[in-house]
Amino acid sequence: MNNTRGAPTPAPAPRSAGEQRVYTVDVTVSPQEDDMIESLERRWDAQVGRVIPIPPSSPVGTGDYRIRIRHSKIDDAVVEDLYSESIVGGTGGRFEHLNDRVVVHIGRRGTWRFTRSGERGDVTEMARNQFVARRNDPSWDFGIGPRTRSTVLILPTADLGSLFTDRAIVGTTESADLRLLMAHVTAVQQSLNDLSPAAVTAARNALVELTRAVVSGEGPDPSEPRLAAALADAARSLADSLLTDADLSPNILANELHVSLRTLQRAFATTGESASSYIRRRRLAQAHQQLTTGIGTGSSISELAARYHFADASHFVRAFKREYGEPPSRVARRTPEPEPQRVLGRVDQTMVSPDRRATGAGRDRR
Repeated sequence: MNNTRGAPTPAPAPRSAGEQRVYTVDVTVSPQEDDMIESLERRWDAQVGRVIPIPPSSPVGTGDYRIRIRHSKIDDAVVEDLYSESIVGGTGGRFEHLNDRVVVHIGRRGTWRFTRSGERGDVTEMARNQFVARRNDPSWDFGIGPRTRSTVLILPTADLGSLFTDRAIVGTTESADLRLLMAHVTAVQQSLNDLSPAAVTAARNALVELTRAVVSGEGPDPSEPRLAAALADAARSLADSLLTDADLSPNILANELHVSLRTLQRAFATTGESASSYIRRRRLAQAHQQLTTGIGTGSSISELAARYHFADASHFVRAFKREYGEPPSRVARRTPEPEPQRVLGRVDQTMVSPDRRATGAGRDRR
């Protein structure tokens, strides 16, 4: 099912001028339908018009054609979160939206296979936890494995093209540089429609610089002020995943992100909060959540203090009270007891006291 529709018309103006920058398309076409091409185009246009060009592609095997794209436009750059079933296609063709662009595929699940169009026939494969970066000139053919998820960055060649030869660059998503890049991507996606034009430009510039660090292998330039916000976002995200780790510290964050402690501290200075203060505040927030939701029911104040690595219970209580205006014991007292478990619509009698079981049995006899 090669898509052969004509060249796209200009994209429509956003619904709220200057605000809408994120679009989503989710299309499934069954091979049992009489005309899959027309059905695909009709459903695609109904969702996003020509904002996201339809990739020239076709399904593999007898399954449905399924593709879902979350398209985020960041000035002249694009980030796409993509899910697909088994399809094959190409990055060239008459749509030209990828012609002479730098394209970075970041694998989350499944596989991609790229083949250089024309006589060369170079093949590059990408699995989960890998990335493939290439300059799309000339175009490449691709194959996507079943249930594949990936993030795709589409970036201007003027800024990054000099880093590439005619071959793709392959690397791991486990590197500190890639982790920093993805933290920035996530932060921008979450707020993109609300950003001012100046903030969008700044986000775009940081995206380009972080991609340069990944592709070149040289790491981010610590003197580049446009990277401070991205570095702080990445450090916060990493800290949140390590709150119960006894070794968590600003030094650990700096080492994991492949930057100096001084660079990390300068990045946090732009947020108005130090790295140490952020770690402490997030640990207190986790303890507070456990107390208010009942998740921590059964945990003593001393156990919470130890879990989040305060010197002792008294230090934890003082810090908690400064943050929330009351001691943790008062928060715990307000938290309701968990509901009794129910089995097949009836109260599980093992969760009820002997006196209540006897009373309930008497009512049943009456």
